[in-house]
Amino acid sequence: MISVQAKITITEAAKLWLQRCELEQLERATLHSYRGHVKNHIEPKIGDLLLNDLSAVHVRDFLDSMLRDSTRAMAKKCLTTLRSIISTAQERGLVMHNVARDVKLRRSERHDPDRVFPTKDEIRALISNAPPKHQPLIMTALFTGMRMSELRGLTWAAIDFERSIITVRKRADRYCDMGNTKSKSGRRDIPFGPQLAQVLKQWKLACPTGENDLVFPNGVGNVETHSNIYNRIFKPLMVKCDIVNANGAPRFSLHALRHAAASLFIEQGWPPKKIQVMLGHSSITMTYDVYGHLFHDPAKDVDLMGEMERGLLAA
Repeated sequence: MISVQAKITITEAAKLWLQRCELEQLERATLHSYRGHVKNHIEPKIGDLLLNDLSAVHVRDFLDSMLRDSTRAMAKKCLTTLRSIISTAQERGLVMHNVARDVKLRRSERHDPDRVFPTKDEIRALISNAPPKHQPLIMTALFTGMRMSELRGLTWAAIDFERSIITVRKRADRYCDMGNTKSKSGRRDIPFGPQLAQVLKQWKLACPTGENDLVFPNGVGNVETHSNIYNRIFKPLMVKCDIVNANGAPRFSLHALRHAAASLFIEQGWPPKKIQVMLGHSSITMTYDVYGHLFHDPAKDVDLMGEMERGLLAA
């Protein structure tokens, strides 16, 4: 049964939803993004509409407007936010049906460029050309596949040199606030080899100290920002290694270090499930979606096709 208070606007429903998000103690960065979706896109376009007057046509018009005025990625995020807003209102008895779930944004993978990861030569160049004070970070990223937020929040207590295990339980968000990993799957134990162990042990002697006992802090021992790591460390390193495009701009983001680690895991023949766990992916589907093409061995496939032909034609 619909509540007698159902005569509310989309803007008012959005406020109720944001209050729910705050009560659920979502991350500060996540709340910031959600507020931006509401303030910058949903409110200006459909905020004045009554919730019970909202139709699938309105949602489709909203989505088309987003596709014209913004990026496809932002359109998708705002559609998801709108669905969540209406879902919360539905739980409160303010609306019978979530019309936003009837509107779909078609997938467009055919327009997406092929993912390009650092090659083994580029990985070697990044390691060998990294300054001594930055080499531990670069090597840890490349050999563990940890997210940059996890590396920024890594503490010395999380590194067990006797067992050669890094225990991932914390991360630093975009505001440099320390917190738990973003999801349960992010909590994991990652093994590391003897060369990385030696580099980290040497770095520990020179590492700036601070309250959180971070492995990769800024110069005064506090959490380093993502932008500083990219602009002051990784970007100059790529230029030094000539890992640039035709215009001379660095080719990769920091996330490419994680991709490079995954490519090394796959080359070692590790099973997909193990790689999923190592990377902290929530599902094996995510691992296949991003790295599935790396599991294929064209030369081996050619041999298999030849075996199939010989097996059939020799009969």
